[in-house]
Amino acid sequence: MSEENNEENKISIDPITRLEGHGKIEIFLDDQKDVDNAYLQVPEYKGFEKFCEGRKAEDMPNITNRICGVCPEAHHLASTKALDEAYNVEPSEASQKLRELFYNAYIFADHILHFYYLASPDFLVGVDAPREARNILGVIQEVGEEIGNKVIKQRGKGQKIVRMLAGKSVHPAFGIAGGVSKSLDEEEREELIEMTDDMVDFAEFTLDLFKDEVLSEFEETIRADRLKTYSMGLTEDGELSHTGGTVNVVDPEGEDFTSFTGGDYMDVIREHKEPYSYMKFPYLKEVGWNGFEEGEDSGVYRVGPLGRINASEGMKTELAQEKYEEMFDALGYPVHSTLSYHWARLIEVLQSAELLQSLAKDDDIMSDDIRKEVGEPSSGVGIVEAARGTLIHDYELDERGLMKNVNLIVATNHNASVISMSVRDAAKKYVDGGDIQDGMLNSVERAFRAYDPCLACATHSAMGETPLKVNIYDIDGDKLKEVTQGIDEG
Repeated sequence: MSEENNEENKISIDPITRLEGHGKIEIFLDDQKDVDNAYLQVPEYKGFEKFCEGRKAEDMPNITNRICGVCPEAHHLASTKALDEAYNVEPSEASQKLRELFYNAYIFADHILHFYYLASPDFLVGVDAPREARNILGVIQEVGEEIGNKVIKQRGKGQKIVRMLAGKSVHPAFGIAGGVSKSLDEEEREELIEMTDDMVDFAEFTLDLFKDEVLSEFEETIRADRLKTYSMGLTEDGELSHTGGTVNVVDPEGEDFTSFTGGDYMDVIREHKEPYSYMKFPYLKEVGWNGFEEGEDSGVYRVGPLGRINASEGMKTELAQEKYEEMFDALGYPVHSTLSYHWARLIEVLQSAELLQSLAKDDDIMSDDIRKEVGEPSSGVGIVEAARGTLIHDYELDERGLMKNVNLIVATNHNASVISMSVRDAAKKYVDGGDIQDGMLNSVERAFRAYDPCLACATHSAMGETPLKVNIYDIDGDKLKEVTQGIDEG
């Protein structure tokens, strides 16, 4: 196929919308105008790992939370936990509960943002609706101003709790090696109790809304969009966790495959790279990289709400456990439906609200015992579950406590392969190359939105290597030279 025909048989969705970061989707058609393949391309790059080298270790929680304005709390806590291990210090029980309080407020607010602002326009407004209506204002028009105000107010409560503990709701300053920077006073605790009772009610309301307005209307679509993969997520005593425990991996049939903690992640995960994207594509080392394929023989896996819920044996709280069982009763175990990410995400909203309600009544959140003395600097790995999935911060410190090496594997990196596969499959299912309609293209975008990707977080390269290809042309347009860096040829 000539270069000219290539352009004729290519559809670009640029930029893709309702996500964090910058990306585009390229859809390639064959000569019969059927979709041959589709690619999610991420052209932006952030080199946080490289420019963290030489920094003071204690500054890392407040440097890495600048990676992203959507999930700074996740990077902040993963970094703090990496420093705990690097300085060989175990935080007090009170500081661990305060971290839980901080983090569940983030999960609550972040998931609410994604469902109502980013994902629900595809369902409550519709993929075929005019582009200008597919946003939060279109959602409010569909569900009513009263519910719209409730959404804004409840998300604001999650942000307020983060602000109470960390001084601000974006780029927080809270976690430190061996503990946290502050606890709550009695007045703040009373305000917290009042807020969290209402947050549990709202979480239940949102699940009911999902069942009534999304599941009832789109159940066939939700069941049909499936990728049979491995699943990964943090668990504590088998229960779904966001802040601690063991990373569990189950195979496509839901059987335990492996588990790991801390630095053991290098024994389980490897990263593949493609020349068209600055994202890496992690895979399970034992299974191997076998391309963008599903099934037991493919090492790709899912993280995030659906990955976590598959990898766990249950939820930490009573109401969330009921919803967990309801989901598996309806869809079977494990769930491989991509659009079920939204259902799993809302179950997590309920668990976070219940945990916030319980923690608000715990006297330890007013304790003064919030920091322990640190040891000598060494190396440490911090793992948390960001809203989007498993987040790993791996630090090596020198004897002065300066950063020697840094490696980050973020949630959207873990999901990079399955996101690409979902985009490809949606394009083949929904796009008619002979009669392109905007709704078809939005159906393709809907596939990646289920993962709530954070592309700015995901564009990294271990130890600062930047994959790059530069073509140099003369004045007549003839290529003189091609220079590559960090790209496997052949």
